[in-house]
Amino acid sequence: MSVQTRELPCRGGKLGLLTLDSPATLNALSSDMFLQMQAQLDDWAHDESIRLVMINAKGDRGFSAGGDIREVYQALKEAPDTMTVTRVFAQEYRVDYTLHTFPKPVVTLAHGITMGGGMGLLQASRYRLVTPDIMLAMPEATIGLFPDVGASWFLNRLPGSIGLFMGLTGARMNATDSMRIGLADLVVERSQQDELISRITDQYWTGDLAADDNRLFRLLNQLEEAPAESLPDSELALYEQDIARLCRRDDLSRVAERLLSSPPGNEWWRACIDGLRHACPVSLYLLERQLAHGLQMSLKDIFRMELAMVANCAAGPDLAEGIRARLIDRDNQPAWRYRSLTEVPEDYVESHFTPPWPETEDPLADL
Repeated sequence: MSVQTRELPCRGGKLGLLTLDSPATLNALSSDMFLQMQAQLDDWAHDESIRLVMINAKGDRGFSAGGDIREVYQALKEAPDTMTVTRVFAQEYRVDYTLHTFPKPVVTLAHGITMGGGMGLLQASRYRLVTPDIMLAMPEATIGLFPDVGASWFLNRLPGSIGLFMGLTGARMNATDSMRIGLADLVVERSQQDELISRITDQYWTGDLAADDNRLFRLLNQLEEAPAESLPDSELALYEQDIARLCRRDDLSRVAERLLSSPPGNEWWRACIDGLRHACPVSLYLLERQLAHGLQMSLKDIFRMELAMVANCAAGPDLAEGIRARLIDRDNQPAWRYRSLTEVPEDYVESHFTPPWPETEDPLADL
């Protein structure tokens, strides 16, 4: 099984523990894993003995590199329609929404590489714990997709233009910067995981949500934070003002041009600009529009919007081509439908936001 589940007795109730267990794939999240997680979360939501839930992952390299993109590529190539791919993403978004709205406290401890679908799980959790080696990113634009898994919600809640910048460039955020911009709540050493579980199971939980949540909050605050010397230096501290200036409200093509023509900077900045340079032009416009639309939308409607966007991306050429170039053939030479931002028709971008199904057949209508 790629997801291990356990119920650990506490002094009053139980802790439900979900562990991603596919380290060979960097815990890439498959359709089967989403179905397993959904079934378990649904059971725990209604099980009065379960007081809280914790999510962690096995493997040294990372919590999760994201969704199983090879599975997506295979579905794109084998299925004559887009509904097979759409169902996979619908399963993922349903898990994310379930975590966002879970009736009991959810703690996620993420380590190492945490991108895409891994970010979706982390950001949907009530308490987001990360380790000093964390690397958070949303690099979907480089494969012809867009930052999804609720990114229209959580990127919009970052300070200034950081959310737009992360989506445009696939910028990688370390532990210091994850805390700085609000993508994490606490940095702890991974070696403290057993201590955390022990403290939780030693605690008396009442089943009263407010009381248990307050008790968990105090328990987490008593954990010893990772020492400052174990944390990386902030990259954003050097570039926050540049990001605010370069990403100020404007036509997206001018924002991209300003970023691409900015001084070289350090290795982190160069990697960010390189990510923008190699991103799919349509994906960049989708990011801009989804963030604008998401400001006025409920979380449920955000996931429904993102699913419509995914279905329309799957029907176009860029997603399959991006996955092929980046992850299958690895030639890093994707032939995007439009080669530059200035070539992308506005109506083509907007068409991605029109669901390809009647409202009564929306796969997420029952969220």
